[in-house]
Amino acid sequence: MCKDCGCSENTGFEIHQINRGNNNTASENNQNSKSKSGNDPQISSSTHSHAHLHSHEHSHQHENEHQHNHNHETGQEHNHENSHEENHDHEHSHEHNHEHIHEHYHNDEHEQGHNHVHNAQDLHSHDPSHETGDSRSVKINVNVLEKNDRHAERNRGFLKAKKIFCLNVLSSPGSGKTTIIDRTLADMANVNEFAVIVGDLYTQNDSLRLARHDIPLIQVNTLSICHLDAEMIEKALESMPLDDVNTLIIENVGNLVCPGVYDLGESARVAVLSVTEGEDKPLKYPLLFRTADCVLINKIDIAQAVDFQRQKALENLSQICPNAEIVEVSAKTGEGMDKWYDFIKRQSPQGK
Repeated sequence: MCKDCGCSENTGFEIHQINRGNNNTASENNQNSKSKSGNDPQISSSTHSHAHLHSHEHSHQHENEHQHNHNHETGQEHNHENSHEENHDHEHSHEHNHEHIHEHYHNDEHEQGHNHVHNAQDLHSHDPSHETGDSRSVKINVNVLEKNDRHAERNRGFLKAKKIFCLNVLSSPGSGKTTIIDRTLADMANVNEFAVIVGDLYTQNDSLRLARHDIPLIQVNTLSICHLDAEMIEKALESMPLDDVNTLIIENVGNLVCPGVYDLGESARVAVLSVTEGEDKPLKYPLLFRTADCVLINKIDIAQAVDFQRQKALENLSQICPNAEIVEVSAKTGEGMDKWYDFIKRQSPQGK
């Protein structure tokens, strides 16, 4: 899924707590808005280890005896011993999401060790089938999203217990997510009690834009990962004062592919479509729009200038996400934003 985009190489993510009610703008603080911002008096940061799921293959030729030791987090250990008189190709194909160490010892002139860490549960299956001839394969099959789904359900239960309505806002970069959130926080300041989690690969620029609002605010820097996942949100929630909050907005990383796959534990999913992107985006990226509860068509104030085909866009959205609520807005001018606020008010708990 993210095997080719760099996600599988990620080893960590960063949580930055932004001070509430800071009136400085992102541009004023941009020089301090780096991935390591511990020296910035407005931001407290922490780094988290985050082994990501991936699949791999390795093959080698050898002769004589060899031994495979599999050590699991659960403390179980088992050995596979095979005696071979002939040279052969030995291929291991793994697709699993648990911490797993393979060490290969050869009575040859060389010694090879392969250590692989997979962060998730240790449920897996071994199919130690040997084909005739001199090749052997082991197949391991798991659901790579299993670990994320467990964290998502934990987040959902936590937020439900606190009576917090959670919005996961997804879109491509530049669609206007931050501007929509900024205007929402300003216009609804006396209506709802908000908290915000902002996701980006690097910088705290977007969260510093929102820091003028007196709300709990967290920046998650995903580094090489192109989406937020439920474990990142769980860690962010641990750092947030939420007793008075009834609405949490998550601004996901700008990406129309991977964020649509990862459940964060949200109550509702909001897709933002900018008129500058064209009316065919829902057809090109159906997964994200198909899972949306609400679609905001943003920047309608410039729709005519970019020759946006409104009716075609509405038809495409009706085809891909017929049950989603469609709201046409301009976060810049405020046009249509009242309907978006109504969507939030209808679903967020009142009177906390």
